[in-house]
Amino acid sequence: MREGLLLLWRRARPDRAQAIAGELDSSRDELLIAQASGDREAEAEIRAEWQGRVRRLLTEHPELAEDLGTLLAELAPGVRAQPFPAQQATASGEARIYQAGRDIRLDQR
Repeated sequence: MREGLLLLWRRARPDRAQAIAGELDSSRDELLIAQASGDREAEAEIRAEWQGRVRRLLTEHPELAEDLGTLLAELAPGVRAQPFPAQQATASGEARIYQAGRDIRLDQR
């Protein structure tokens, strides 16, 4: 997984690839310590951090999505990725539409 993620970063952000390599290694060490001590909260935080990083990378470089899918399929061959359902909305008048693929927080004052 490490090498696959680094390959994606090298393609999209070669200037950050070396730093990402070190950060992946540090995160792996932290994750192993958290798992050994049963610190589920730390495990979740580390996973969430990297999920966010990969999500931001894909947002900036959507052309990498297929390569990431291939990498994930290689690592978990029996698991099929579930596609996100298409979202569609129509508004009229002064209506507002808020769509999100996950959590959404609205603060309208």
